[in-house]
Amino acid sequence: MMSTKHLLAVTTAMALAACTTMGTKDTATSTTAGDSSMPATSPDAATTNTASASGNPTVGGAAMLSTKTIVENASAAPNLTTLVAAVKAAGLVETLSGPGPFTVFAPTNDAFSRLAPGTVESLLKPENKASLTKVLTYHVVAGNVSAAQLIEQIKAGNGTATLTTVAGQPITATMTGNVVTLTSATGNKSYVEVADVRQSNGVVHVVNGVLVPTL
Repeated sequence: MMSTKHLLAVTTAMALAACTTMGTKDTATSTTAGDSSMPATSPDAATTNTASASGNPTVGGAAMLSTKTIVENASAAPNLTTLVAAVKAAGLVETLSGPGPFTVFAPTNDAFSRLAPGTVESLLKPENKASLTKVLTYHVVAGNVSAAQLIEQIKAGNGTATLTTVAGQPITATMTGNVVTLTSATGNKSYVEVADVRQSNGVVHVVNGVLVPTL
């Protein structure tokens, strides 16, 4: 279990990383170094451009099979290795291999690399398992929410949709142009790069930033 002092240090580091990630990105044209920049294409375009022969989008160039679980497919994607390591360290492999269904906003390796130096290493330590679990489950929503459904929710909410995560804290979904934008409880933003990667137990949307909950 993390001490209060250690938890505060990790929270502060992640919050600072969130500020760095956001930079001046209240505008879609920000190109701040280390920023979770808005993808050049919409989720629909990204999905179309990276679709495999099966019709499911590829992730990191790897085929994603809709007959496999979230963990099995993520383990095959070369750009999701940090996420897979984190899921194993948090003891969530069995959960995310279960029937679900789950909607997972999956941060890439680049997304994790934008966190403050040492943050990932700290969270992967056994004594910080509770905080790591909270961060990971903050990227999971119960049910099967497709990109089209999420966009409809945003439209129905006059530009904003609130999703309750498995961690218990909300994330806010909006649109930046044609791209789905996710904003965490701490204010950092992440953008959907590849949408609607179908799994046997849910759906994955690949995102370019780690959403930071209140720890």
